[in-house]
Amino acid sequence: MIPSDPISVHVLSDSLGETGEMVARAVISQFAPDSFHIERLPRVSTPLHLRQTVHEHCGVHCIFFYTLVDLQLRAEMERMVAEDGVNGVDLLGPSVALLSDATGHRPTGEAGAMHRTDDEYFERIGATEFAVSHDDGRNPEDLPLADIVLIGVSRTSKTPLSMYLAFKGYRVSNVPFAPGVEPPAELFHADPRKVFGLVTDAAILVEIRRERMRELGAFVPRYADREAVEQELEEARAMMRRIGCIVIRTDNRAVEETAQEILRYLDGAVTTAD
Repeated sequence: MIPSDPISVHVLSDSLGETGEMVARAVISQFAPDSFHIERLPRVSTPLHLRQTVHEHCGVHCIFFYTLVDLQLRAEMERMVAEDGVNGVDLLGPSVALLSDATGHRPTGEAGAMHRTDDEYFERIGATEFAVSHDDGRNPEDLPLADIVLIGVSRTSKTPLSMYLAFKGYRVSNVPFAPGVEPPAELFHADPRKVFGLVTDAAILVEIRRERMRELGAFVPRYADREAVEQELEEARAMMRRIGCIVIRTDNRAVEETAQEILRYLDGAVTTAD
């Protein structure tokens, strides 16, 4: 009999448990909504602490996803899975063992190694700050400093894409196109290989804008009018042709998919320049 209440999936870690939670979310997304919920159990420090934590949270189904770097903790968890009726899956150990066995490299056994403060971390922080301060057309004088410039009409995913790419370490500016408003002059001096125009289907854009107005409880004349939206998109395409940039469609695509297409074009432009 399938329970009516969500079943607990416990994510157990000797660090923060962020990796385990991401995997758990990907797994439970394959099931009906509200079938499961995730509880993170971070910073397990000793075998005794591990046993106490598991016994306290075991419950009827006793499901645990674990990312334990410490060998003693991992061995203790394996014993509980084998002997105590715990339903557990090791998300980290088999992958670490595979790399070690295949290459001869020894793992460091350092919990939380992904969160070491390094140059890449600071680059991502700097890129995120850049994207925030250059969102929605702000500080156009800095457009030459951007790795990527996103342009397009309202609600074509400029800001979500900016934030996603910033997390990857790219400094991103985004510039909105509004009817009857000339873009900043700096845009026309930017390297067109770094400028990406975002377009979408007019019908989809109308629905997105209508939903946005419902969320805000406000009405903006012609903002979600089909004829006005089609005209906006046509004007935007004309401006993109004038700039000479790559045009990317965002309709019915995840942010990650669109970002990957942009990065493929960007990598090609860098390779050609070299």
